[in-house]
Amino acid sequence: MEIWINPACSKCRSAISMLDAEGAEYTVRRYLEDVPTEAEIRAVLDRLGLEPWDITRTQEAEAKELGLKQWPRDAGARDRWITALAEHPKLIQRPIITADDGTAVVARTEEAVRDALARG
Repeated sequence: MEIWINPACSKCRSAISMLDAEGAEYTVRRYLEDVPTEAEIRAVLDRLGLEPWDITRTQEAEAKELGLKQWPRDAGARDRWITALAEHPKLIQRPIITADDGTAVVARTEEAVRDALARG
């Protein structure tokens, strides 16, 4: 499994602590430094079963500068959202855990981390 984190994020640190406590094997991706490509974002969205606007941090200053809250949330705008996430990785919700079974979770709660652990 892999976890996308921002080390400055308390929810990311909490998720890593839980993974460590359970002895889980995982790799860390500091996604602000190792920025995901549009293809990687699409793959994670598929694994999450979500749309790009579902994993966008719309309260970030960059989101406000881009006017994301006014962007349409439909199939026609999907590529625009994905491009924005790739160009502004700070907008990606965190942490995201990709499980070995091909799924993924946005691991902002203890329950979500446990769900990812159960998936392997």
